[in-house]
Amino acid sequence: MAQVTFEEISASDFFYRNRDIAGFTNPTRAIFAAIRELVENSLDAAESLKIPPEIYVRLSFEGEASKESQIYKLLVEDNGCGVPPRHIPSAFGQVLFGSKYKLKQQRGTFGLGGKMAILYGQITTHQPATIISSTGMSRIYMYKLMIDIQRNRPIILDRKVFLNKEGWRGTVVEFSLEGDYLRAMPKILEYFKQTAMVNPYANLTFVDPKGRLYKFTRATTIMPDPPKETLPHPYGVDVELLQRLIQVTPYNNMLEFLKNHFHRVGEITARKFLEFSGISPSKNPKRLSHEEIVRLMHMLKKFKEFLPPDAGCLSPLGEELLKTGVLKELKPEFVAVHQRKPATYAGHPFIVEVAIAYGGEIPQKGGFLIYRFGNRIPLLYDEASDVSVKVINDMNWRRYKVTPDMPIAIVVHICSTKVPYKTVGKEFIADRPEVRREIANGLREVTRQLQRFLTRREHVDRERKRLGVFSKYLPRIAEFSTKLAGKEKPPDIEKLLRSVKRFGVEGI
Repeated sequence: MAQVTFEEISASDFFYRNRDIAGFTNPTRAIFAAIRELVENSLDAAESLKIPPEIYVRLSFEGEASKESQIYKLLVEDNGCGVPPRHIPSAFGQVLFGSKYKLKQQRGTFGLGGKMAILYGQITTHQPATIISSTGMSRIYMYKLMIDIQRNRPIILDRKVFLNKEGWRGTVVEFSLEGDYLRAMPKILEYFKQTAMVNPYANLTFVDPKGRLYKFTRATTIMPDPPKETLPHPYGVDVELLQRLIQVTPYNNMLEFLKNHFHRVGEITARKFLEFSGISPSKNPKRLSHEEIVRLMHMLKKFKEFLPPDAGCLSPLGEELLKTGVLKELKPEFVAVHQRKPATYAGHPFIVEVAIAYGGEIPQKGGFLIYRFGNRIPLLYDEASDVSVKVINDMNWRRYKVTPDMPIAIVVHICSTKVPYKTVGKEFIADRPEVRREIANGLREVTRQLQRFLTRREHVDRERKRLGVFSKYLPRIAEFSTKLAGKEKPPDIEKLLRSVKRFGVEGI
């Protein structure tokens, strides 16, 4: 009988063996994912200081790897907050180490993407990554490192410190990776375009392997306020979280424990809940048994008087910025935007922002152009599985005088402390009833505005044609009438034409 062997593997080793989970499926997808993950980290770093982002991305060809892929060097530079020197090795050389584990709205979810890109580069090229960063203080730090995959630890190959005479602040990441840029190019360029749309305050520069420069210039310097960290809401907790909170709490009674560890739970609400659940306000939370903790979790979900989560921890784009981004990148004839009021799912607050654009430079493709975003991340893959697409397909568009062959683009942005992605790779959003409802209501609002615009334009076109008929035939009628009446001076038809314009098509 064969002997079974048990072993433990590190987080790096797990993702080394299962890179598909993080979106690094093949050379085409991998090069796109690497650029996306690093650009998103750079955007977060700049927005944390409320500084308009300046992001420079360069992809350089280094040589052939195989018939289907090549070796490239990727460099991403930003003007963000920088990384403190003591954290640089782990922030870029240790999987699942990072600043993404606070409960607030942010692009990153797992603290995985940037490290996964570097790990993929190491797996495919066996070359180290170079990290240069400064928080704007007197020193700039440069590390050359690799990842010890078995131990999930950074291996520092070189470290240098430079004087920061110009007060530079930001981060530069450079490493080699295997990829197929020719196949990935359409997605990469579309990613930059959509990122510029939903971040209209950012300057994005991309230089491709052939030296072609793509520049997406900001249209505004106005930025939304950075999101704030929040506490867990009572409806979103489980037994494991409760046990963790109990282990670390400095409070020795249940009243203070509830007030200080949960979102929007004040003294009155806490006392009402404790009375509802039959727990003494003075009971020490550390003395709760496992069975009592399980019961506490169930009672938290049953209590109906907790206030819904406050959306102050969210940072939506806002109607004006969304409109600015759509106008900048799509150049439509008409655009309508709408931001829904905050809603919740499973104790997590979220806000849906929707835009619909018509005409202008939007192409007629026999179907709507759909742009999907989660916390300002463009979602370019697995479109058919996304809740936004399902809602769009289920809508009765003819009710609003809209047909799929019209030049129409639809933008759906969901921001939340926890966007309900279906995969680690953040490609599409799950079909949650609460999210579906908010998207549908937002779409109805902007589509009604589009309907009014189309109806008004149809009326104007009809009256313009009517006015054209008057302009063409009235002079002839006036001339004939003058001759028929035996008069020499024809009547003033300009006055009649002005009255037609005023009552028929105001503004023509």
